[in-house]
Amino acid sequence: MTGLGIDLGSRQVKLAAVANRQILWLREFDTIPFYKKYGSLQDGRLALDFTALELFPPDQAPPIVVTGYGRNTLALAHARVIPEIQAHVAGVRMQTGLETFTMLDLGGQDAKVARVEEGILVDFVMNDKCAASSGRYLENMAKVLDVSLEEMAGFYRDPVPLDATCGIFGESELIGRILEGHPLERLCAGVNATLLKRVAPMLRRFPLDPLVLTGGVARSPALYQLLRQATGSEPLVPEHPQHNGALGCATVASQGPQPLR
Repeated sequence: MTGLGIDLGSRQVKLAAVANRQILWLREFDTIPFYKKYGSLQDGRLALDFTALELFPPDQAPPIVVTGYGRNTLALAHARVIPEIQAHVAGVRMQTGLETFTMLDLGGQDAKVARVEEGILVDFVMNDKCAASSGRYLENMAKVLDVSLEEMAGFYRDPVPLDATCGIFGESELIGRILEGHPLERLCAGVNATLLKRVAPMLRRFPLDPLVLTGGVARSPALYQLLRQATGSEPLVPEHPQHNGALGCATVASQGPQPLR
């Protein structure tokens, strides 16, 4: 059975189709343009125009499972809504085949750590109160430094110390470091090291055998190296870390209706 997964992220909307644990296709859209082009309000909730999206023939709609930042605002007939942790854990299992792991997911607005043993979620922790441990923080700091995210992600050696625990105060601190005359490479490394410093306490309560890194920030070479140095483990990055939540939803959808308990 084919399943469609939708991850309504704060920065991007990701979609995935899965059949027999195989990826059929992946799509992504910036969130605001996506809502403008394909969304509308019905009784105060978000409805999606799947005809305009042209993902499947109108008379062949597959089961749909939704998660993400906007999941609770979606008014979509026959769609099942699941928590983000469940979606991302299912995505890791689908992409890696692992049944025991610790997952660190760094999204646009939050950070999540989950421990899975023998395929069962045993514990998790989230930081969704402050964007300072998320991709949004990196975007803001890249603007301050006037570099692209890709360029900033290349630096991790000899970081300039940055101590502010708030993203807003962090911008002011970074401007101060710029005025002190530090090289761009060290400033970029300092931003990346600060992100790691904020998620490290979340990781300390979990074994890292192995550590799986997901979310858009997982594509950062700097974060990978900093995690490797800090934990002594070799993080595993799935082939599609940014689509992990959508793939987890699609995998759950492809399994058909869940039995009542």
